[in-house]
Amino acid sequence: MSNQQPQHPGWVGPQQPYRQPPFLPQPPKKGPGAGKIIGLGCLGLIGVAVVLGIATASVGGSASKPTSTTTTGNRAVAGAKDDSKEAGDERAVDKKADAPKTVVFKVWGTAPAGVLGGLDITYGSDSDTRQGVFRDGRFEATLPFKKGAMYYTLNAQLQGSGDINCSVTVDGQTKSAHASGGYNICDAQLSSDFTGGWR
Repeated sequence: MSNQQPQHPGWVGPQQPYRQPPFLPQPPKKGPGAGKIIGLGCLGLIGVAVVLGIATASVGGSASKPTSTTTTGNRAVAGAKDDSKEAGDERAVDKKADAPKTVVFKVWGTAPAGVLGGLDITYGSDSDTRQGVFRDGRFEATLPFKKGAMYYTLNAQLQGSGDINCSVTVDGQTKSAHASGGYNICDAQLSSDFTGGWR
């Protein structure tokens, strides 16, 4: 008699109970790319927030701008811009810039002719001197503006009596003077300064 148990078909013999191996968590990867991925993710979120903030501000800013109304025929058009005044201003500035500059010389007042004749007038620049004639209580002359001129001047000398005023105007700047009685001289002069202005 043997200790072996009889064998039946399909019988394998005594089995050991199944034991699952203990679970050991794997340590996180500490490679050079792990921190970069997290950092880029945070930067991406911040970038999206900034873009959304800018977009919101620009939409809000354009919504708060006041709109003007322009009348077209019998109806007003909201948001239309009235360019007629600006266009007129620009044309006026262009015409002024395109217009040739002139220098204006003036004498006015009373100057009776004396023993030596009438009022003695000389005018011009440092490179061009001319004689003027006083008629009916006035004298006026213009000369083309010369770039590089050092000064423009006007001298009007009385011939024994009278009362006169004189002026020189260069590029919007005017210098004036006065003379009265005897052989006094009305002398007005504008000089160029180092900045291109006149004084």
